[in-house]
Order: sequence, then structure tokens, then C-alpha cells
Amino acid sequence: MLKISRTTLSAVLLASTLLSGCSQTLDELHKVGNPPPLAKVDNPDAQPGYKPLTWPMPENAPPQKQYANSLWQAGARTFFRDQRAARVGDILKVRIIINDQAQIQNNTERKRQGTDQVAAPHVFGLQNKLMHFLPGAQDDPTNLLNATSTTDSKGTGTIQRKEQITTAVPALITQVLPNGNFVIDGKQEILINFDIREVSIKGVVRPEDIHSDNTVDSTQVAEARIVYGGHGQLMDVQQPRWGAQVVETLSPF
Repeated sequence: MLKISRTTLSAVLLASTLLSGCSQTLDELHKVGNPPPLAKVDNPDAQPGYKPLTWPMPENAPPQKQYANSLWQAGARTFFRDQRAARVGDILKVRIIINDQAQIQNNTERKRQGTDQVAAPHVFGLQNKLMHFLPGAQDDPTNLLNATSTTDSKGTGTIQRKEQITTAVPALITQVLPNGNFVIDGKQEILINFDIREVSIKGVVRPEDIHSDNTVDSTQVAEARIVYGGHGQLMDVQQPRWGAQVVETLSPF
């Protein structure tokens, strides 16, 4: 059986950390003087890990009868042409409106007192000899052991949070579910002074929730996954260096 000493293991971990740190440093040096690159616009179906969404569906409705001379088309939402997104590849605009506020305050107080007493007045006549084997021998075996404990703990927690985001993102219909709902996927990147702002949204939208101007509110998107962030020089300054992150991860204190 192969045995690895702690010194060898520590050296291997240190070497791997230094190599990863050097690789990250080289990447950072390569970015000096250059703006961060934008991501390529690719087909969502060709992205690694992409899988069509499956969902519990009701039974398919029977096909509607269409008359040859009728001006009304089966399945149409309006008498005139509907300009809203309805097929795979169509684009709609998602209005992301987030205005969340949370305030939580918890107070906890707990007290506990306990007293234990062990006595041995009669132990088969050996109570007097027993005292010679115990530290701090006592003349009275009825007071063999006394234990008293007191616990007092108090906890206070307060959370105050306010988040407000208002923006709009074009999203692409990547799949039409059997019940007519749309699976959407939208991402937008904006380069501002060597910093990229990213906004993306994924989820499921009902056709009837899409407004006449081909927009839908984020509150109407089921299973919504909204990301609002970015990366660049400003974000790098706000993040601690990789050495500090390694020390913070490995430090047990």
C-alpha cells in the first residue's frame, strides 16, 4: 500500500496552488491594456450541456375545423396579423422589474441550570477504603461528587435588504412546449469602460402573457433564472487576490 507523508502531501498541494495561481496571473497579464472580450453569439442548441426542456403536459386538444372561405384562422389571437413571438426563433422583449424588500429580526434567549450529586454512603462496607483511591479524599462518602452547571445564551439577528433592478432583455424562443408555452433564453452584454455588464434570463412564458407590443414582464416568467452581473477591471479590483482567497479557504480560523 502506497503511503504519502504529510510533508509530501503539503508540497503537492502547494505546488498545485502555485501553478493555478501562475496560470491565473498569466491570464490577467494578457488582459492588460485590452478590454474584456465579449462572448460569441452561438446557437443555444449547440451550447455544451443544452437539453430540451420537458414538462408535464395536458392532453392535446382536438384540431379546430378550418373553413376555406373564412377570414378567421384557427388558433389566431386577433382578426388581423399577430406580430407577437409565437414560433421557435422568434424574439420577444422581457421587462425585468425587481423591487424586493426584506426585513427580518430574530431574538433568542435561553437559560438552563442543572445540579447533579452522587453519593456512596454504603458500598459493601468499602466506602471508607474507596476514599483513599480518589483524589482529594473525603471523610464523608455521602458527598462523593457534586456537579453544578449553568447555561445562558442570547442571540440577535437582523437582516435588512433592498434590491431594485429595472431593465429589458430581448429573449429568443428556443422551444414550444406541447401545451403552447414558450421556453425563452436571452442574454445581453454591454461593454462600458473596460467592464462588461451581463443580463440574462431563462424560463417559460405563456402566449397569453405576452403583450400586444411583444413584451412580457419578468413576473410572468415561470422557472425564471435571472442573472445581473459583470466582469472587468472594476470587478477585479473588488475581488481579493487569489493568494488571499487560498489562505481564506484553507485557514481553519
